[in-house]
Amino acid sequence: MRATESLVDRPATRLPRPVVIGHRGAPAYRPEHTAASFELAIDLGADLIEPDVVVSRDGVLVVRHENELSLSTDVAERPEFADRRTTRVVDGAACTGWFTEDFDLAELRTLRAIERMPALRPLNTAYDGRFGILTLADVVELARCRSTADRPIRVLAELKHPEWAAAAGLPMGELVAEELRRLGADTADGTVVVQAFDAALLRELRGRLGDGGPEMAQLVSDQPVGDAMVTPAGLREISTYAQAVAPSRDRVLASAAGAGLTGTAHLVQQAHAAQLAVFCWTLRAENTFLPPHLRRGREPGAQGDAVADAVALLSLGLDGLITDSPDHAVRARTAVTAQLV
Repeated sequence: MRATESLVDRPATRLPRPVVIGHRGAPAYRPEHTAASFELAIDLGADLIEPDVVVSRDGVLVVRHENELSLSTDVAERPEFADRRTTRVVDGAACTGWFTEDFDLAELRTLRAIERMPALRPLNTAYDGRFGILTLADVVELARCRSTADRPIRVLAELKHPEWAAAAGLPMGELVAEELRRLGADTADGTVVVQAFDAALLRELRGRLGDGGPEMAQLVSDQPVGDAMVTPAGLREISTYAQAVAPSRDRVLASAAGAGLTGTAHLVQQAHAAQLAVFCWTLRAENTFLPPHLRRGREPGAQGDAVADAVALLSLGLDGLITDSPDHAVRARTAVTAQLV
């Protein structure tokens, strides 16, 4: 995708060139959200790299999977931060740990990243402690440094837990709008595409940054709250503030299976009719994340046929795959493109 090319300027099916999105980089091979992970994702062929964004105590947009830090950093081993451990309710359940909104950026910069799923990805633990915590600005700079005229790299920034930030007096919409302006990434053809599950946050950003602001993707939950978003009316509503919709792979496949039985249009077709691109999350290569017929061997952490998984999804007309292993998605894209020639 060229730096000046809008998501909605592409053909209705978006094939034969859907985008490959490195989910938190390439966490199948390096600890997520590290510079090494993002760099490897680009080396493996990702068109966009996807960081999760949370907020520090001093209002800086930092890159972590969640605002709780113990699974992806060494904070639990740092005695100077022992008194920051606390219990809060996250998504309706009590969660005990260390939270980004209790640390300023200087403190977060002292932490080191670790592998978040060591049981499934033991080889990644060899990189524990080698890399620090990044900001959104760091990731944007990395993407720009790796971009060329023939291959621009963009950042698909997922905004996480705006309600947490607001409760801490850190209005995420305002902070994101200000940072995108500061980075010169506040236009539709800019480096950053914004996505979130929170529709109100995306609408707020559209209001703050205008119709010429950054492209946006509406993430869709697998919970019942997401069902209304993927009706024809819901998709038309999303198209008033976003350029793309991002359901899970399970929702996409279930919709396609249902459409095959009823003869109706499936989710991807309906979204295209509403002039929305469709990104799909999250493809992972390990057996534990794949359907039974694509698993290889009995080890949960062994890699199955992730290429076949991606081919099946791309064959439905998807415009982008959000994946932990960009190399598999690139191979699938090549295979699907060859079938269309």
